[in-house]
Amino acid sequence: MAAKKNKKSAAVGRRAKIEEARRRERARDRRNRLLTIVASVAIVVALVIGGAFIVASSDDGDGDNTAQPGEPADITGVETWSDLSRTHVETAVDYPMNPPAGGEHSQIWMNCDADVYEEEIPNENAVHSLEHGAVWVTYNESAAEADLETLSERVSSTSYSLMSPKNDQESPITLTAWGAQLQLDTADDPRVGEFFDAYVQGPQTPEPGAACTGGMDQ
Repeated sequence: MAAKKNKKSAAVGRRAKIEEARRRERARDRRNRLLTIVASVAIVVALVIGGAFIVASSDDGDGDNTAQPGEPADITGVETWSDLSRTHVETAVDYPMNPPAGGEHSQIWMNCDADVYEEEIPNENAVHSLEHGAVWVTYNESAAEADLETLSERVSSTSYSLMSPKNDQESPITLTAWGAQLQLDTADDPRVGEFFDAYVQGPQTPEPGAACTGGMDQ
């Protein structure tokens, strides 16, 4: 009888130990799951914060290197103006620079979809084209014929650009964008390409993407 009681007690003890081991195993599993969840959340939070920091840093870097409206691109000789009026008028405008680089202008833009004009065009319409992000190439009678051919080819292959004679300007060749202007002697100057790259639909454009067709044409 005593032997049976001892066996029973031993069995009860073994079951208790097994149950205790299982309880500890379950507790350990719960702790591990909790730790895994906490670690995963921490990783996600770190990634979100890190991504936001990278985006902010990238934005700051872009802001340091990008020309803002009225600010010069990094091109030697570019003259700039800021705070130019964008009011539409129906009368002639006396501009402070020649050719004009912005200011009051006609409500009708000059077509600037790679348009080359053989005669002078109204300042007020051309300025509206600049507002849409166009580069305006002008020249006077002292410009060489070969230079005019080179510039005409560039304009003819560049949307948001236009070209026309302007005999009362000082420089043989002038490149004008909204709030920016570069005077040149020859078309083989490397700054021609730099100006086009910087200012055709550049960051100075008051109305980026606005139409360069459907306006005034000669």
